[in-house]
Amino acid sequence: MAEETEESVLVEVDADSGVATVTLNRPAALNSLTVPMKQALLAAIRRLERDASVRAVVLTGAGRAFCAGQDLRERLEPGAAPLGVEVRQRYNPIIRAMRGLPKPIVGAINGVAAGAGASLAMACDIRVASDTATFSLAFGRVGLVPDSGATWFLPRLVGATRAAELALLNDPVSAVDAVRLGLVGRAVPAADLATEANAIAVRLAAGAPKAIALTKRALNASWDRDLDAALEYEAQLQDLAGRTRDHAEGLAAFTEKRPPRFTGE
Repeated sequence: MAEETEESVLVEVDADSGVATVTLNRPAALNSLTVPMKQALLAAIRRLERDASVRAVVLTGAGRAFCAGQDLRERLEPGAAPLGVEVRQRYNPIIRAMRGLPKPIVGAINGVAAGAGASLAMACDIRVASDTATFSLAFGRVGLVPDSGATWFLPRLVGATRAAELALLNDPVSAVDAVRLGLVGRAVPAADLATEANAIAVRLAAGAPKAIALTKRALNASWDRDLDAALEYEAQLQDLAGRTRDHAEGLAAFTEKRPPRFTGE
């Protein structure tokens, strides 16, 4: 049963699999982001972090878009916050919450991901796209600078040369090209997207939660460390993982030639 954190953001938790699906739900507006929607999305991520029954998250959009970015009509309303304030208070906390979430996020990119919507997609740990999806930073089309982590994620995903082209020219990228560039891991027929993304999330949810959380932490930290620092950090995290009951269960399952049953302890 779907639960509405806000009408524009739906959260559904499958207790059997441990997978939560978060759906951006303004299909008529291509899931463009308003202040209430951003507040609801942040609240949903924080709540899922506290929910011990959730081990993996799928983030997707309703209708034919993943997310078209900021709702520009909202920016024309009286009293709209200055853009710097909006980015700092609304967008940046969402990106930090996604990257800091100790549970993996699978982005199911079902359609256009533009502007901050592309940033949301890039902030996911694993991305799978519909073959009809497109990616576009689009900020330059309205005289703005890529935000919500786009200038940080993009060079790391596609390299400096491609990042400059995408950020400065604002050309859309097809799902096939997104795979080739490294923006997404795979593209599948639109009819198969939900099934594929959920299957990935189920696999992640069946893993050892603490080990997955520590792995995500190590990957996040790796961007800002040299090799020696990364090696030392791996050793620290491995020491933590090695003390868990899940590690002991993994060893027992290996010895007994059976699938492990990880509990997150």
